[in-house]
Amino acid sequence: MTGSGRPPSPADLAAGSEEAEAFLRRTWSTPSGFLAALSTVDHKIIGRRYVATAFVFLILGGVLALVMRIQLAFPETRFISADRYNQIFTVHGSNMMFLFAVPVMEAMAVYLVPLMVGTRNIAFPRLNAFSYWIYLAGGLLLWISLALDTAPDVGWFSYVPLAGPQYGVGKRADLWAQMITFTEVSALAVAVEIVVTVFKLRAPGMSLDRIPVFVWSMLVTAFLVILAMPAIMFASSSLILDRLVGTQFYNPAEGGDVLLWQHLFWFFGHPEVYIIFLPAVGIVSAIISTFTQRPVFGYMPLVLAMIATGILSFGLWVHHMFVAGLPRLGSSFFTASSMAIAIPAGTQIFCWLATLWDGRPVFKTPLLFVIGFLITFVIGGLTGVMVASVPLDSQVHDTYFVVAHFHYVLIGGSVFPLIGAIYYWFPKMTGRMMSERSGRWAFGLIFTGFHLTFFPMHILGLQGMPRRVYTYPPELPWAGLNLFVSLSAFILAGGFLVFFIDALRSFRHGPRAGPNPWNASTLEWAVPSPPPPYNFRHIPVVESREPLWMSDETLAVATGLRLDRRELIVSSVTAGEPEAREASPADSIWPFLAAIATGIMLIGSIFSPWAVVWGAAPVAITLTGWFWPKQTREDES
Repeated sequence: MTGSGRPPSPADLAAGSEEAEAFLRRTWSTPSGFLAALSTVDHKIIGRRYVATAFVFLILGGVLALVMRIQLAFPETRFISADRYNQIFTVHGSNMMFLFAVPVMEAMAVYLVPLMVGTRNIAFPRLNAFSYWIYLAGGLLLWISLALDTAPDVGWFSYVPLAGPQYGVGKRADLWAQMITFTEVSALAVAVEIVVTVFKLRAPGMSLDRIPVFVWSMLVTAFLVILAMPAIMFASSSLILDRLVGTQFYNPAEGGDVLLWQHLFWFFGHPEVYIIFLPAVGIVSAIISTFTQRPVFGYMPLVLAMIATGILSFGLWVHHMFVAGLPRLGSSFFTASSMAIAIPAGTQIFCWLATLWDGRPVFKTPLLFVIGFLITFVIGGLTGVMVASVPLDSQVHDTYFVVAHFHYVLIGGSVFPLIGAIYYWFPKMTGRMMSERSGRWAFGLIFTGFHLTFFPMHILGLQGMPRRVYTYPPELPWAGLNLFVSLSAFILAGGFLVFFIDALRSFRHGPRAGPNPWNASTLEWAVPSPPPPYNFRHIPVVESREPLWMSDETLAVATGLRLDRRELIVSSVTAGEPEAREASPADSIWPFLAAIATGIMLIGSIFSPWAVVWGAAPVAITLTGWFWPKQTREDES
């Protein structure tokens, strides 16, 4: 406080007043203490929690994968039972798709997008806090069920009638369906936050053609989530209604249709692939641009290719159903659309290759993982074109050829760039650098182990080995390759072990990182590492796509935001022109309590539909507390 008892003015901050900056820090900081940790709405804290939680789920899912590979290393192995294998298989797939791949990409956006667009917090920060707690609850539900030997056992796709009331005895399929509800509510909430943040909270001057490619990738991804996720939520809700209430959505004997499940599931399931892949496009573009020290080649073609990919992704779902007996004319359409989506993907790859060719690449660890991504994803894309053909797909459907294909696409298309992104943005998140030597070892082991593990699965598939089997007879010619694959999986696991040890060690003892250790061009590198609670001391004014490369010493800044309350600049959608000042909500315990009430209601509904009725009251109470008008505008939303 100043001598007059009033907070310092923005002019004091502009003049470099340390007192004014300290006041700004107090305004935006999260207090210490357990209750404050549960109440925080700082997007950086929540983003780090998301990332850390998602990687814990990755480790757990990887352990399950190793257990399955031990079981399949030799014919007629009795390492685990068939029932336990089915549970592990289901939890592994559900975990990797719903608890790791999508949440971790959105987590990167939660942390980075506000920094990259030059604002002090994400839109709807309390909703952001709520989304994390709901996500965590869904993950705990799945893993606790596995620990109690009651985990879902119907595959991560939960096909009916296997998952229906006639065959899915017990509560296993119900647990899967409600886990979907938890994770999709979380994903939808984050998607809405990203869309509003990008469209309305950008720094002055950041017009649509100056948005970083990573932000574009997350914006397109957010729209895919908003449009695709309701399909799987409707499908899983209909399934649990069939099981608990006696509806007949999927019962042909009563007018239902088992193929309805597949249509709903894959209408979500194939955009899901691009929900995972499109953030990687932004990550790869950022890393290549930085380590070649030149703007990414073809900014506009890259953006348009992402938008085209998002649109085309909704016209592909039936290529998962070519053997379901659908009309051949429809199959021909989906074959064509499945092959057409390779065009924007190819455009993106050629833009990256042109950037590498025209620049002087420095092969640090983040760029090594990007190179690994390019090689791996191209192989996965080529096999994707192959299985888009009805005759070939009819032969390899439900074989290990498809297992190899989607691991090449999903791990190659998301995990390789994600690890590169962790090495790249780790200094920004923690203020410390990861080890270059350990990073190269991690890359070598992960890249080698991955291809040794999954490429032979193409051959196993062509030899006829079916998916989703827990053992096989010794007289079939699969034993040698399965043993090789299982041994190679431990090389892959060793690479991830090196990566995690390096990350944990560097978090405490890594070399200190400056604000911009890579000499990158985007706004997140304009603030200290790690960023202060308020992100930007002054909101920057953006005058180019590469503001840190185009400015001389300092960025132009906008002033006028108050220091004694949390305020953001609201800008126009297209030109990024300032339109208003908006109060940003303060920390609150109510999102955490609302998540607990919602979680109890959803978990209770697994056992009785009346839980929805009685559980609605606590949810309503917590939401009332959340939105109850406060004395200050800062607390009203």
